[in-house]
Amino acid sequence: MSDAALQSYIDKWLAVQPQQRIALAFVDADTYPGHIALAALEQELLAAAYGIREPQVAASKLNWWAEELSGAAASGGRHPLTKVLFDDERAHALPGEQWVAPVLAAMAQLEEGTAADFQAQLAAGSLLHGALAQLETAWWFGEGASSGRAARVATLSHLLFALLRLEEDAERDRLPLPMARLARYGLSRTELRTASTAREDAIRAQLDDLDAAWRESERLPGPLSAFRGLESRHGRTLVDRARKAANPLAVLRKGQGRQGPAVAWQAWQAARAWRNQAG
Repeated sequence: MSDAALQSYIDKWLAVQPQQRIALAFVDADTYPGHIALAALEQELLAAAYGIREPQVAASKLNWWAEELSGAAASGGRHPLTKVLFDDERAHALPGEQWVAPVLAAMAQLEEGTAADFQAQLAAGSLLHGALAQLETAWWFGEGASSGRAARVATLSHLLFALLRLEEDAERDRLPLPMARLARYGLSRTELRTASTAREDAIRAQLDDLDAAWRESERLPGPLSAFRGLESRHGRTLVDRARKAANPLAVLRKGQGRQGPAVAWQAWQAARAWRNQAG
């Protein structure tokens, strides 16, 4: 995992989820290179799906990934991440369509607009994040493991991260707050850029729904990888703090990069759960 080209992709993943640097202490790079490469691959696909504003450019990038992943079992891959993954026998044990499914799901949602309500947000997000969770769960735990809980956690984490970018994404077709929420609090796109009582109330209402959905996810079947487990613990803590704050968006932004003893404890718990579930 020391190759500079490979490390650059891992660094991109860690820039978005800095708390995972702590998780790496429990997922040894020499023993589990594919686990880390898969997390970095997920970030590459999410960056193409959500980070590129022009749908045609995003589609072109995702098309490249579809070709890469569909042919990697035979070729061994061209991309640094694909090479690491398909150097592991578990990559060849998974069905080829499982590798391509997240890319196809990402392409299908490129031009989706703002969801009608929170449940519609969950349903829309679960297509891409559910496919990623299914791949991840099969990699970490085998094909027989349920990805239900991982899919819900991945979707909720995405909605939380989207909320962090509320001001930056106010002009995008897909807003972080659903249409019913905007109507309930009388908010326009322009008003999402500046703090107001209505905006903070709308954000807290979104956080209340995220909190309830996160609690419900605990009852869903299936294990979580060490990385997903930490993401879930960190996200739940962040939501709980922000929904009680006068300025929830500020709390979210400050907490996103939080590390320290509390996150180390969460990472240890997530790693212990992973090892127990993996047998």
